[in-house]
Amino acid sequence: MHIEQASEPQLREQLADLLDRYDQLAAGKLALDLTRGKPGAAQVALSDALDGILEGDYRAADGTDVRNYGGLDGLAEARILFGNVLGTLPEETLVGGNSSLTLMYQVIDFALTEGLRGPESAWARREPVKFLCPVPGYDRHFSICEYLGIEMLPVRMLETGPDMDQVEGLVAADPAIKGIWCVPRFSNPSGCVYSDNTVERMARLPKLASPEFVVMWDNAYAIHSLYDDAPELASIGKWARQFDTMDGIFQFGSTSKVTFAGAGVAFMGSSERNLSTFKAHLAFQTIGPDKVNQLRHVRFLRDAETLAAHMAKHAAHIRPRFDCVLDILDRELEGTGMASWTQPRGGYFISVDALPGLASEIISLADKIGVKLTPAGATFPYGKDPEDRNIRLSPTFPSLEDLQTSIDAFALCVKIASIRQRLGR
Repeated sequence: MHIEQASEPQLREQLADLLDRYDQLAAGKLALDLTRGKPGAAQVALSDALDGILEGDYRAADGTDVRNYGGLDGLAEARILFGNVLGTLPEETLVGGNSSLTLMYQVIDFALTEGLRGPESAWARREPVKFLCPVPGYDRHFSICEYLGIEMLPVRMLETGPDMDQVEGLVAADPAIKGIWCVPRFSNPSGCVYSDNTVERMARLPKLASPEFVVMWDNAYAIHSLYDDAPELASIGKWARQFDTMDGIFQFGSTSKVTFAGAGVAFMGSSERNLSTFKAHLAFQTIGPDKVNQLRHVRFLRDAETLAAHMAKHAAHIRPRFDCVLDILDRELEGTGMASWTQPRGGYFISVDALPGLASEIISLADKIGVKLTPAGATFPYGKDPEDRNIRLSPTFPSLEDLQTSIDAFALCVKIASIRQRLGR
């Protein structure tokens, strides 16, 4: 029954039953964690062949001994392999260490303090510095801005991606806005895929904005489809070349959820001009990335076909977990008016919107019975969801049994909080 249609006696009877079930779960002393989108042990085991794959052959295709210093760009064969993921040419691609977040931080810090076009272009020369943040979005993007003192402006996320009318209006009106964060395929946490029109308009955005504006295109889930009907993402590089805006686009990706989460390979794509100035900046920090690990990944993943086959194994492992979450939400909450949720076709998250004002209470209720969820507000700048309603679910890490218990408990907490709110009106 829809919560708005139930009578007060019906709601009180239902609440009493729910609280009995809640107490039973509390007595079970659960210890379940859905806080982060980590791959499970069985997923990382899919890449165990990385260990020892070089078999003593440390020579790259051009004869480079990867055990030695050098190579700020990364291995040529790695730039080809991962450039294909981003849709960038090898000369537009840089392959680094294990973390794309590190590359993102370095780009923002470089643009802020030194400037992509020299000292006069440094964002910090002018106050304030602002960034557009589609919400709900990725908390670690927001953390970079907050740590570096960059003011964050939330923009609405639609089913097609960021509200481009709002985005274009903001950047055209305010030269202090220096960039926008994007997770374009299977966005964190909603799972939406940017429409072709959104990608085209995003590629054109640097022409509307200040000269130092950058699109931070974090394509973290570019190859993380779960279902055969998962929508494809248009190439922002294709449009950027047509509009001559490659200098304003930085693309990022990694194998963190492809091979070993803590020992993968990160990569970045942008214009040759950007990469040249960025490498000059990097040269003061490092003599080169871990080329041994890059070569391991090239030998293991080899080409687009091998990579696709490997990702199909990941999908086979993750898909039942997403199905489990969605089945429980449908069974327990569909038609109740207590929550709505996304049904992503790939990625690592499901986004749930509770009734306004209830996310914090739901997460607290879950925590008290041993089910840890991502903190309320985490998907918004400064950790503040103005409506206190968005909750990010991360289905990948727990076992299927633990996941089912967790989502059953979550749905129970949604019902308790919703009915209490309704009775308190």
